[in-house]
This record gives sequence, C-alpha cells and structure tokens, in this order.
Amino acid sequence: MTTPLITREGYAQLKLELDTLWRSERPAVTKMVTWAASLGDRSENADYLYNKKRLREIDRRVRYLQKRLDSLKVVDYHPDQEGRVFFGAWVVIENEQGESLRLRIVGYDEIFGRKDYISVDSPMARALLKKAVDDEAVVTTDAGVFTWFVISIEYEKS
Repeated sequence: MTTPLITREGYAQLKLELDTLWRSERPAVTKMVTWAASLGDRSENADYLYNKKRLREIDRRVRYLQKRLDSLKVVDYHPDQEGRVFFGAWVVIENEQGESLRLRIVGYDEIFGRKDYISVDSPMARALLKKAVDDEAVVTTDAGVFTWFVISIEYEKS
C-alpha cells in the first residue's frame, strides 16, 4: 500500500497525462481501429489487432489515472517545514565514505523516470523524515544498515 500523497507538480503531470491520453491519443487510436476494421477480416489484420490492444492499454491507464487522481492528496510547501525534512523536500545526504546524494521525497506516482526522486514510503525517506541538518539517519534495508548525514534541506516554494 502506498501513501496517497503527491506534490502539486506531480499532480499536474498525472493530470496532463490523463488529458493527453483522453483527448488526443485515444481518439487517434480509435480512428485507426475503425479504419482497420473496415478492411475486412480482423483475425489476420495486424493494424486492427495492434491498435485494439493499444486502445485497451490506453483505457486501462485512463481508468487508473482517474481513480488515482481522485484518491491523492496534494501536499504543498508550508513555512513550518523549514529546517526539517518533510514531504517534498530536496535533501542532500552524505555517508561516512564521503559519497553524497541529492534526493527529493515525493509520492509513489512521481518516482518513475527520475533517479533523484524517492517515495515517501521508502526506507530512506522514512529514515530522513523529521531530520534536521547535521542529523544522522540510519537506514535499514535488506542489504544492511547504512548511516547517512543530512547536509542540506531545501523546498520548492510555489
């Protein structure tokens, strides 16, 4: 189960994806299915079979996005968050070997395609929440226990 939180930017991206699928991709694919169906025998018609499959994929994603957008809670920056790690924070952390990472704590729906975003439900995010600069975060995973130090915390103020 994932925490149903999302940043305002993440919500806008999901909404844009839904609008694009519904207003442009789906009508174009529907037109292709109609055209391919008019050619006759559908059992051996690659255009028909491919576009029919693509239409099912679009419809599945549209249903998912509609339900997900209704269940998500947009979390905006609040000045009380300053100085501590909370949802939406950009955090620079460093381990004892001097390796550093810059991560943003976001909702599950926002992490795909981004290597610098982590889910609020991840072990790293859970260890970082409520920490301040110079605090130590102990992250426990299946691979072991790791210690990170909070170097800086920033928020996108919109």
